[in-house]
Amino acid sequence: MKDLGFMSSRLRRGEMSFHEKLWQMSWSLVFWIACIFAIGFAMLYSAANGSVMPWAEPQLARFIVGLGILVGVAMIDIRILMRYAYVFYFAVMLLLIVVELRGAIGGGARRWIDLGIINLQPSELMKPAIVLALARYFHGLGIEEVGSPLSLLVPLALVFVPVPLIAIQPDLGTALVIVMASAGLFFMAGVRIWKFLAVGALGVIALPVAYYKVLHDYQRDRIRTFLNPESDPLGAGYHILQSKIALGSGGLFGKGFMAGTQSHLNFLPERQTDFIFTMLAEEFGMIGGLILLSLYCVVLIYGYAIAFRCRHQFGRLVAMGLTTTFFLYFFINIAMVMGLIPVVGVPLPMISYGGTALLTLMLCMGLLMNVFVHRDVQMAARGGFGDF
Repeated sequence: MKDLGFMSSRLRRGEMSFHEKLWQMSWSLVFWIACIFAIGFAMLYSAANGSVMPWAEPQLARFIVGLGILVGVAMIDIRILMRYAYVFYFAVMLLLIVVELRGAIGGGARRWIDLGIINLQPSELMKPAIVLALARYFHGLGIEEVGSPLSLLVPLALVFVPVPLIAIQPDLGTALVIVMASAGLFFMAGVRIWKFLAVGALGVIALPVAYYKVLHDYQRDRIRTFLNPESDPLGAGYHILQSKIALGSGGLFGKGFMAGTQSHLNFLPERQTDFIFTMLAEEFGMIGGLILLSLYCVVLIYGYAIAFRCRHQFGRLVAMGLTTTFFLYFFINIAMVMGLIPVVGVPLPMISYGGTALLTLMLCMGLLMNVFVHRDVQMAARGGFGDF
């Protein structure tokens, strides 16, 4: 009993060895993440008509690197993560500025920094960066401080300074994910409902200005297509109409692996990225789609359970913010391909092809695991920008 008490005391102080931290990890969560990736690997193999190139094999290599990132990040003392949360945030902000000045252009968008071996997309890195920065800010604040409108100016600036830089790349999907995930984190930190309603009212008032002055022509076309996709079936409405046809043709059990007609006859666009869920549903039907959704829900349950078990506010907010971001990833993508929301560029987590997106997601899972490993660590209450 004395040994157990000594171990518990060490865990609270964060004095764990590397092996003890490995033992503390939730390897069952890693297993479920690997299961989701296995489905993604199979879909990329199918998208290439039965070949591991050009998508499945590079994605597998990135996943293996991502597992290393997950374990490595989980081993870091969580107090170090809190100490350098702002440093990480401002480093990503600097990368967003570099993208605007010298970024690589692809598909008409300037979103990447060419590093040779990989095209780095800083907007993806802003997803965990904003969660860490907001969690650091709200950590240790009293309910009165969180309720003060003046105390919200700094976290609002942390959100709405990078969002325009991301939106003008243009990457409206990522900008929306960051705004919605941040709103969820504000709510979890204790911000009252009436303040969300006030900000929402301002947003509604600004919608006409944003529609005519901020959005690009193709983005306005996507909104009009969402409202009436049949109005331009061979132009702006082509993607979503083909997606609906593929979804419906899959039926209950699907047409079989690599037997989807819409995808393999090249009617379905971007089948390896944005519309990969449509290909899965065509080949494996509604049952296949529900299995993937069930796996996603398992990860969500793990994420929120980790947040509720954590004994410090920083870890709780990090876990809740990252889990909410993960939910928004797959919810927006699946709603988009089903025609429930306008088409935006949000990848399906661990399924869609993409280097930075997959590695960033594994980084997020590593941060989530870090919270689990250090759930009982005693952390001093700090808030604001003090104590760098």
